Amino acid sequence: MSLPVKLEAFEGPLDLLLHLIDRNKVNIYDIPIVEITDQYLEYVAAMDRKDLNLVSDFLVMAATLLDIKSRMLLPVEEEEIEEGDPRQELVERLLEYKMYKYISGELREMENEASQYMYRESSVPKEVSEYETPVCIEELLDGLTLTKLNEIFQSVMRRQTDKIDPVRSKFGKIEREKFRVSDKIRHILNFSSGHSKFSFRNLLEKQASKTEVVVTFLAVLELIKMGHIHLTQETIHDDIIIEPVNMELTEEQEKELEAALEE
Repeated sequence: MSLPVKLEAFEGPLDLLLHLIDRNKVNIYDIPIVEITDQYLEYVAAMDRKDLNLVSDFLVMAATLLDIKSRMLLPVEEEEIEEGDPRQELVERLLEYKMYKYISGELREMENEASQYMYRESSVPKEVSEYETPVCIEELLDGLTLTKLNEIFQSVMRRQTDKIDPVRSKFGKIEREKFRVSDKIRHILNFSSGHSKFSFRNLLEKQASKTEVVVTFLAVLELIKMGHIHLTQETIHDDIIIEPVNMELTEEQEKELEAALEE
């Protein structure tokens, strides 16, 4: 008649491996894989097979140990030497598990210690908890002079000045100028309807900014491309003379101009 044997419960395969390493008093960085594997398999063989999920985890680790054991028993080739110790990955997993197990144990002890204390709500009346010691104005202002008040005021003002960014404080507000080439084309056409000839400088007399001048110049170039104006200049530094030409537009030119005005 066989005697029932009660096995110690372990949270998982790594927990069992750590137990075997501690029981055999071996170095975790130099695990005797053959001995540990045999002991591990003995435990797995005696496990209760009702919880298949738990058993499967132990069987996966058993397969891993057998693989490491076989690689360490077989002759070592040069390529395998370069790959390193086959136990290295297992050691890293054990060290990580050991660290988390230690932390969880510390937290469990803290929880047990905290459970021994009992707290109660404050029984201090609301009137007492909200009580504030009255301020004596005479004692508060005792020894205060205009000189001290001025020092306090200057100190506060210096703090406010120190908060100001010397660079960003000088930034101004940048507003976007709304000028479109289509609007300037319309303006030039209206202006040229009452002038048979005019200078480019006269066209720019009422321009408010550099951006508007640039947009006006682009509008002039667009009208030249469409053949509505003609430019002449005697020398490089002379003023540019603009002459409207062909003011009666064909149907195709009207479509082209409308397309420019819709930009």
